[in-house]
Amino acid sequence: MSPVTFETLRLFLHVLAATVWVGGQITLAALVPALRAAGTDVPKAAANAFNRIAWPAFGILLLTGIWNVVAEGDKGPAYQHTLMVKYTLVVGSGVTAYLHARAASRKAMSIFGALTGLTALATLFVGIMLAG
Repeated sequence: MSPVTFETLRLFLHVLAATVWVGGQITLAALVPALRAAGTDVPKAAANAFNRIAWPAFGILLLTGIWNVVAEGDKGPAYQHTLMVKYTLVVGSGVTAYLHARAASRKAMSIFGALTGLTALATLFVGIMLAG
């Protein structure tokens, strides 16, 4: 068996947090119709419960993302460009999630929820590009 290293821990924490942030959004979005059928206040309660784990996961993503960049070092201009794209998507994901949670109308909630999901998935995709 290979030894557990700081690199293993760093990558594990980053992937685990991404699983919660991105996978949780996908799961919650899929559950919304059933939650609405259970009661008008149920989707909000589920979203609040999700936020208790989602935002700490987002924080862990930020910290381990910084750790990843420091550990990987400078890999050239193409890598740096891709990293800048990922930074932009991370900010977009966090900002749209924040706006989604504070949206006053159903339309704004839908728009920001969709943007949050899209930016989270795009961030995940670009992250895989960086790992390759």
